[in-house]
Amino acid sequence: MRHGNKVNALGRTKSHRDAMLKNMASSLIEHKRINTTLAKAKALRGYLEPLITKSKSNNTHSRRVVFSYLQNKVAVDTLFSDIREKIGDRPGGYLRIIKLGDTRHDNADVAMIEFVDYNTIYNPNESLDGKAKVKTRRSRRKASGVTKEATPAAPVQEEVNVVAEEESNVETAEVEEIVENIVDETTSASESNDESAPETKDEESKEV
Repeated sequence: MRHGNKVNALGRTKSHRDAMLKNMASSLIEHKRINTTLAKAKALRGYLEPLITKSKSNNTHSRRVVFSYLQNKVAVDTLFSDIREKIGDRPGGYLRIIKLGDTRHDNADVAMIEFVDYNTIYNPNESLDGKAKVKTRRSRRKASGVTKEATPAAPVQEEVNVVAEEESNVETAEVEEIVENIVDETTSASESNDESAPETKDEESKEV
């Protein structure tokens, strides 16, 4: 029978589950943010938040208790130094879970779990080490002391228009010359035909 046991087994034995949560807690303390499934993130939050509360009392007994869970000296030192100072007087809720969607291969719910006080997604002006990022601005030039250099664009446009007009005039002149030549050729051809017509008539009369 279940007897009201609310622990999510995560499909693992107790030893396997404890080892997994211990490694995930150490990774979260080191990187301040990890991606995992939603069920594992919820289990990790219930596993790590009591240890974070324990780190507020920085004494030998608290360190030994936390080390018995994490088994990682670097993670324990980080928890009792940087994270403890960053959390300050926060009464709880040290971790945040954000849903990211589903995975493609097994359609599992993916979530990101992170420290609330090490938030760089909703507060981009702050880095992971807790220090505010320095903003650098470029000095803008004042418009009063600077003369605009874009004014010579109008004469250039006028020159382009003049060149275009000259080219069009040259083209029309060439076309007119071609038309005149064609007209002259047609008139000369018609005159030659008129002169040759009487000669043919005289020759026909002589033959008769």
